[in-house]
Amino acid sequence: MSLTTFSTERAGAQGGRQADSPAKVTVPSLLEKKLLRRPISAITAYDYASARLVDEAGLDIVLVGDSLAMVMQGHENTLAVTMDEMLLYTRGVRRAVKRALLVADMPFGSYHTDDRDGLANAIRFIKEAGAEAIKLEGGRERTELIRRITAAEIPVMGHIGLTPQSVHRMGGYKVQGKTMEAIDELRTDALALQEAGCFAIVLEGVPRELARIITEELHISTIGIGAGPDCDGQILVLHDMMTMTFSPPAKFVRRYADVAGVMRKALEEYRHDVEARTFPADAESYHFSREVRELMTEPIEVVG
Repeated sequence: MSLTTFSTERAGAQGGRQADSPAKVTVPSLLEKKLLRRPISAITAYDYASARLVDEAGLDIVLVGDSLAMVMQGHENTLAVTMDEMLLYTRGVRRAVKRALLVADMPFGSYHTDDRDGLANAIRFIKEAGAEAIKLEGGRERTELIRRITAAEIPVMGHIGLTPQSVHRMGGYKVQGKTMEAIDELRTDALALQEAGCFAIVLEGVPRELARIITEELHISTIGIGAGPDCDGQILVLHDMMTMTFSPPAKFVRRYADVAGVMRKALEEYRHDVEARTFPADAESYHFSREVRELMTEPIEVVG
């Protein structure tokens, strides 16, 4: 048993704070932020507890990213995670998120066969998992699919530049848009995604200068990750920024806390206390009631 779904006292206290917090984030409110030049904050989350903390911190977008294949399941890339797994994780996050816009990643293979399958899987995220928008990777080749999904009243976030689902084609995780031809291709892709109906586009692993050009050319929001500070918003993987990964961080990652260090120290202390028999102490133990203790001290009557 765990008290992860906090007590009514804490829930009430949080409700008091949330009453004074900004209104629910929506697709229109994000477009308004672009117009007002107010930065958009986004982060990934994959479970109830972390998503609740993210939401209480007031971030604008929570993305259930297919990066969970790596940080939650230990795969070497994002390709292995399935639709059913993405739906399961998204449902957990949905229970936690009240204010932020909840976006779910379309996993590899869920929209690559044909547009009918892609639309059906996008609908599953909304109906079965409670997502409020979906994200998919690719440029001009995705425009017809995006039109079909948005026609079904589902908001779509695009993703161009370094697209992790294309890791084998790209030959690894490499910065994109470094040649004049590649710059023109990405600019064309961004405009095509906007025209197809995306409400925002993730720009990943591109030069800062290119991200600035694309951001200025679009009337929808750009969300950068490894794309410099000139995008309309930023996103990071939660486990990267909290130092809960097991490899050196990418250049664009800023580490805001050493959660792994705190956890490792706490676990070592717990092991020590168990081995020394100092945990649990008497104060952390349950006891017989007074009535039962009194009965236990009475002599046992022998019958027969």
